[in-house]
Amino acid sequence: MTSPADPVDQIREKISGYILSESTFREEITFTVKAESIVECCSLLKNTLGFTYLVDVTVVDYLTVKFPRYEVVYLLHRFGENYEENLKIRLKAALEQDNPAIDSVTSVWSGANWLEREAYDMFGITFRGHPDPRRILMPDDYDQFPLRKDFDVRDRESSKRCFERALDEGLE
Repeated sequence: MTSPADPVDQIREKISGYILSESTFREEITFTVKAESIVECCSLLKNTLGFTYLVDVTVVDYLTVKFPRYEVVYLLHRFGENYEENLKIRLKAALEQDNPAIDSVTSVWSGANWLEREAYDMFGITFRGHPDPRRILMPDDYDQFPLRKDFDVRDRESSKRCFERALDEGLE
């Protein structure tokens, strides 16, 4: 069996078992994939189709607008020999509101390390199997996730506790 000439058809063929839906907007293609298969899907894209560059990992919080509440978004890039052969795609994986977690893709792209840490820090998404799940932007004892839609910017208690602790530690 010969593979399709169109790169997007090649992607569809390779990851067809993981795709839940597909959309195109402004010539950018997005595949919504099964969250439980994200590592296998990403491994296929990198190792068989040349998506060697993970541009970003981010999260969308839909709160009450859409269910499931969260989508983890992976932006991938494949560099071709000619400019026309460059290809960017987006993968999305939906996560439930209660205890949102997905497997880490650091085993596929080591660069996912800090990107996943930032997604955890800002949205509270847990990346199972992450080699270093510490907070990266907020203090270690900060108990809020500032980019969640239900984050109350008027509640300053978490920030106040962290600041007071840092002051106390600085005086010792």
